[in-house]
Amino acid sequence: MEKISNFGIFTLLFVSSLTIMVGTVIAPSLSGIVEHKNLGFSPSWLITLPSLGVVVFAPLIGKLLNKLGTIKLLSIGLIPYGVLGVVGAFITNDYVLILDRFLLGGATVAVQVSVTAYIAEFFTGEARIKMIAWQGMAIELGGVVFLALGGVLGEINWQFPFYIYLIALACLILVLKTLPKPKVSVQAKEVSSSSAVNNSKVKLIFIASLLAMMLFFVGFVTLPIYLPQSYGFSESDTGYLMAFISVMAIITASQMPKMVKLLGVGKTVSLGFLFFMLGYLVLAFTLSLSFLIVTVIFIGIGFGFTIPLLNHMMLEVSTPKNQGKNLGLYSMGVFGGQFLSTFIEYISNNYMIIYGISAGLALVISGLLYFKFQKMSNS
Repeated sequence: MEKISNFGIFTLLFVSSLTIMVGTVIAPSLSGIVEHKNLGFSPSWLITLPSLGVVVFAPLIGKLLNKLGTIKLLSIGLIPYGVLGVVGAFITNDYVLILDRFLLGGATVAVQVSVTAYIAEFFTGEARIKMIAWQGMAIELGGVVFLALGGVLGEINWQFPFYIYLIALACLILVLKTLPKPKVSVQAKEVSSSSAVNNSKVKLIFIASLLAMMLFFVGFVTLPIYLPQSYGFSESDTGYLMAFISVMAIITASQMPKMVKLLGVGKTVSLGFLFFMLGYLVLAFTLSLSFLIVTVIFIGIGFGFTIPLLNHMMLEVSTPKNQGKNLGLYSMGVFGGQFLSTFIEYISNNYMIIYGISAGLALVISGLLYFKFQKMSNS
């Protein structure tokens, strides 16, 4: 197999960063969008509707991966990602806007599944978990840059954050220029075929991915409204604080392989949910700015110990034959969790109650996953 260059690795990581920005890039300017668009639906749906699109289109994309291959599917996904993303700024009809954000999710899952499958084709073993950790770091670094940029641009004009989606077209050029076409080697086939697919483990990873991203995204759908109301934050202030969550996730993801060596995969994932619990617990009981920083640190750590690791775990239980299906399932979990986070707002108008319930939920999930993974490792 042709070796991938450092520039090619950069391209993979850059493209990976697009997956988190699909909804969050406009989050800091949500209040400005609400002012100008006169929406007939909850504004948080603008952030989470692409996630619903991912859930619906993921099974189809999983099948297309086997037919088209990684490079072709990635190229096809990047074009509508850029176009559908930017036109959202100019759509005035509610139904057309909902359809646009929904279809954007279809393009997003094509990008996510093909990039992860490409990594699986070029990396194995310890190199793979390191690359997946880097991918998680790149996704969150994209969150840092795009959230901050979205906040700054949103203060200038509410439409400007939508232009960030056009980065996908620059990514397309990089993909075509820097990524070699993968050919599955005999060795890679042998390694993959020797891994027994554990259906119950696949389901558990799917559920854990869904719940982890749901808890992570509770902050992303509530903080843009909660911070201006409770702390008097501006749009850029909100963007910077939410970007700091991503900074913590980057730092944590970089240490995730070491934590896995120390604790194992099951305990590391469970620990991630405990940090989600701590983050929302602090948010539920304090209104201090210093404690707000503590919350951000805990939530970022929660992401770093869950989402990148669960991605790696899904690859490890997959074979070339079912990889597209399993990665599609993982995407359904991650983005299904984002979409479910929208409904947390219907629990109460009091954000402290919402954060308290989120903390309790995270604690219960952590305990259940701990015992489930322990049971599987012993069987």
